[in-house]
Amino acid sequence: MQVSVVYPGTFDPITKGHIDIVRRALRLFDRVIVAVAANPGKQPVFSLEQRCEMARDALKGMNGVEVTGFSGLLAEFAKEQNAQVLLRGLRAVSDFEHEFQLASMNRKLSPQLETMFLTPAEEYAYVSSSLVREIAMLGGDVSCFVPDGVQAALKQRFR
Repeated sequence: MQVSVVYPGTFDPITKGHIDIVRRALRLFDRVIVAVAANPGKQPVFSLEQRCEMARDALKGMNGVEVTGFSGLLAEFAKEQNAQVLLRGLRAVSDFEHEFQLASMNRKLSPQLETMFLTPAEEYAYVSSSLVREIAMLGGDVSCFVPDGVQAALKQRFR
């Protein structure tokens, strides 16, 4: 049976931790859809199109991975994609409460959709997009946190 998973996020920017989660997911699922959220509640540094392009570049060469932007309800998007699983990354225990609420809400909206949590490698457990943005904004080196293309885009953005 082909199993598809949706890995949602704003990916502003995509980090090596996100990439690690996708690699781990590919060991478990036939198809991983990296769903880049428009998320009107946040003010991303990069446009939806730019975030999708950076994610595609960062994930190129990984068979079974698709990157697509979306807006609206995640449960509806997953249904449109014929996905059976939502994949969420957990960096620390502090992430769990919020992620548990999201999983419960998505289960209520779409009972046939399961949520699965994966943790990144320890070296990425503390990396978040918001911290990477802040470091880049202040002129710091983010090369150990993001792929080269993302680092260049951040330098350009905060020049």
